[in-house]
Amino acid sequence: MKYLIPNTFHLPVYAKAVVTIDSTEQLLAHYQTAQQQNWPFLVIGQGSNTLFTENFAGMVIINRIRGYTIEEHADAWRVTVGAGMIWHDLVKMTVEQAMPGLENLAMIPGCVGSAAIQNIGAYGVEFQKFADYVDLLELSTGKLIRVTDGQYGYRDSVFKSQYLHGYVVVNVGIKLAKDWQPVLSYGELTQFDPVQVTANMILEKVCAIRSAKLPDPQVLGNGGSFFKNPVIETAQAQAMLQNYPNMPYYPQANGQVKLAAGWLIDQCGLKGYQLGGAAVHDKQALVLVNKHQATSQDVIDLARLVRNHVQQKFAVVLSPEIRFIGALAELDADQLLG
Repeated sequence: MKYLIPNTFHLPVYAKAVVTIDSTEQLLAHYQTAQQQNWPFLVIGQGSNTLFTENFAGMVIINRIRGYTIEEHADAWRVTVGAGMIWHDLVKMTVEQAMPGLENLAMIPGCVGSAAIQNIGAYGVEFQKFADYVDLLELSTGKLIRVTDGQYGYRDSVFKSQYLHGYVVVNVGIKLAKDWQPVLSYGELTQFDPVQVTANMILEKVCAIRSAKLPDPQVLGNGGSFFKNPVIETAQAQAMLQNYPNMPYYPQANGQVKLAAGWLIDQCGLKGYQLGGAAVHDKQALVLVNKHQATSQDVIDLARLVRNHVQQKFAVVLSPEIRFIGALAELDADQLLG
């Protein structure tokens, strides 16, 4: 018997078992069952930021370990959150309770555990700015391990390498400093007066921008931003600006330059382009969507086409932000797209 795996691409992908859990005890019990069956084991949140390339040959766990606690300190609020809580719910809750900081990260799909793993970011802010600790469940022993150094990078963390196999994020600690300073460096947020702006104003603006540009996965299947914004050397960026003076670019602290992947794709004339049942979204080229009963292979083929066009036009290689999951485990998405 096969069970449909929840995923925001709305792809017809199945596993031998799909189980929802809300405690570490349930998580361990189901892990042991998978071990006895010699099945591969995978934990997901909402199934966003994930592309299942084929049916999964084992057990998929849907993490719904929720709840939160708040501790107030002299300099900050420290919030401990269950990894299965919806990320946007956390953002709204903290802003509503006058604990600002996360407002730039509003409406990013997925759960809190995924936010730590992926080091999510938007509008000049990344998760690592607020990271306090991450509690991991070591599946082989049932022990909890607290990691205080996530070794965060651009859409990267230690949870995608050292703790990729055999560990599950169950709680996330977030630190929100009381000396809040708004981050207004990106897009329409630059229009705000930094003296007058409030966290709620930023939250509402970010929600409005994202709602206007990004498809609702409940309406049009997608996994969010498909590609990372590429980071290139300054010399290459300067050469590109000679031909494209209106190209958006963002100088980085290490002397490199970050480009907007969506803009690069749009310049290739691919906005709205459809391949099989998959398409480049007509309002935001960074998002690939399930337009009409797409298969996993449709999405892969479209991603490869987009990547090849950008490479040929700009000599820039786009790397997927979406995580590719095969029959047994996570795959190397760059290698798969070739």
